[in-house]
Formats: sequence, C-alpha cells, structure tokens
Amino acid sequence: MRSIQFREALREAMSEEMRRDNSVFLMGEEVAEYNGAYKVSQGMLDEFGPERVIDTPIAELGFAGIGVGASMNGLRPIIEFMTFNFSLVAIDQVINAAAKMMSMSGGQYSCPIVFRGPTGSAGMLSSQHSQNFENWYANTPGLKVVVPSNPYDAKGLMKSAIRDKDPVIFMESEQMYGDKGEVPEEEYLIPIGVADIKREGTDVTIVSFGKMMKVALAAAEELAKDGINAEVIDLRTVRPIDYKTLIESVKKTNRMVVVEEAWPLASISSELAYHIQSNAFDYMDAPVKRVTCRDVPLPYAPTLIEASLPNVARTIEAVKQVMYTKA
Repeated sequence: MRSIQFREALREAMSEEMRRDNSVFLMGEEVAEYNGAYKVSQGMLDEFGPERVIDTPIAELGFAGIGVGASMNGLRPIIEFMTFNFSLVAIDQVINAAAKMMSMSGGQYSCPIVFRGPTGSAGMLSSQHSQNFENWYANTPGLKVVVPSNPYDAKGLMKSAIRDKDPVIFMESEQMYGDKGEVPEEEYLIPIGVADIKREGTDVTIVSFGKMMKVALAAAEELAKDGINAEVIDLRTVRPIDYKTLIESVKKTNRMVVVEEAWPLASISSELAYHIQSNAFDYMDAPVKRVTCRDVPLPYAPTLIEASLPNVARTIEAVKQVMYTKA
C-alpha cells in the first residue's frame, strides 16, 4: 500500500468527491491561487476551476454564511478556516444557522456543509492561534465533530463528512499535515461516530483523538517496558462519541486514562469520565484520570509550551496512578 501525507489524503478525499458530485465545492482564504495555506488544496484550482475552488476575502463570517446558504439550496460546500481560531469570527453562522437549520425548519432544510481547518497548538504561535475548540462545537446539537489522527482516517472520514446530510466540523492539526501513512488507492469511507482500537491491551484503556494519539501510543510503548499492557482507543469523532467501544474496553481493562489537548474545564475528557463512571462503575478499579492542557492560555516560549501540553511523561504518570490506586 502506498504511503502519502496527511494533506495529500485530505486533498484526495475532496477531489474525489468533487469529481463524483458537481454540487461539492471548496471555499476559503488562499485555497485557490496559493494552493492552500498548508497546501492541502494544491492543484485543485487547475482541475476544478475558480467556480468550484474559490478564494475569499479575510471575512470568515461572510464566507461561512455564503456556505450555509449554498448548502440550504442544494450544494455541498467545504468551507476552510485557515485555523479554527478564526472560526470564532464565524461562530454565529456555524452555531445559530448551520447547526439549527434542520430543527428550526421542521426538516424542510438540511445543511450538508463541512467546516474544516487546523486546530490546536502548532508550535510557537502563542495564545490566539493555539486553541482547541473541539469541545465547544461538540457541545452543540446539530453538529458532528471529526478529529482524525492519521492520513488513512483523514481521507475516509472526510469523504463521509462531505456526503453527510448534516453540518460537520472537521478539525486537523497543523503539525500533522506532513505526517505520512498508508492509504489505499481504491475508494473507502469511514463512518462518523465509530472509534478505533489502535492498540489492543488488557491493563488500562488510554483514550485520545487527533494529534494527541501520538502521545497516547508513545506512552503505551513505554508502559509496555514496565509490563503494563495498555489498550489505546482513537475516538476519531467527538460528536457523536462511540461510548459502546469505550465501555467494552473498560470492562476488560478496568481502568481508563483520557489524553486531550484542550483545557480541562467542560472538556471531552470530562464527558468521558462522567459517562464511563456512570455506565461502567462496577467494572472500575480506579477513577478515570485525565491528562489535558494546563488551564492557561498557551504560552509562546517552547519550554512553556512543553510544560503546558499533555505529554508522554504525564500520561505514563496518570496510567501508573490508576494502576496502583484502588477506587
């Protein structure tokens, strides 16, 4: 099987869907002439032309609204935010229009739109360009929220997102666009809302998604050297969440640690801890532990970034706490 970059997997998914369905188009800042800020859309303008790969002004509220209106009228827009930090400018269109359209119209209007772009820390970009909003959007009924961790999942989930009848928030990491992974040439789709067990284990369940899957898997490898066999689960989507897979894993391992890049308050990890301890309490040998970003705006200095974000050492420490602490 060939190995391609994360950005190439996304490009293939969008291009294949645009060839399959003329109602699909891409719109956002620098997606056309510049080939995308992270070169995700490289070459797409040449193939599909300026009517379907559309450069916009720096006006997220405006082009997000155009996308919502287009989706209500039979088209399937892909709206790229240069970073999800900038989606805050357009959040009224995402939350009060796209997410609520099906419900408020009594089913008369659907809103098949994908909002996509990078999320989270990307190095020394400081506080205003390093935030995670997965839990914000996942808190909104009417939205689906996808956060892939590798090229294979990115392509399969993107194709499913474009075909979905509901608005989908598709969040990528700036630090993963160059990551390589095996992706088949033949078409495939990954259903939204299905988690994936990336590593089988028996002693503890480590749950994560997106870029933090690297931390979770690396921690599992280190823990194996100490005789701790960790099962690692990639949520892939944080709305809907595949609770069934998590519960079945905890029934086997009796312990859970959640690794998440976002701040701790009202996070995805908070929801998982509540749900698992409410629905699998009798199987738990220790409380669920969370490893999240420190509760501060992300600093600029690389040493402080390292101290703020979840890492392998903090994950290993959390696992050992649940291994050796009784509920």
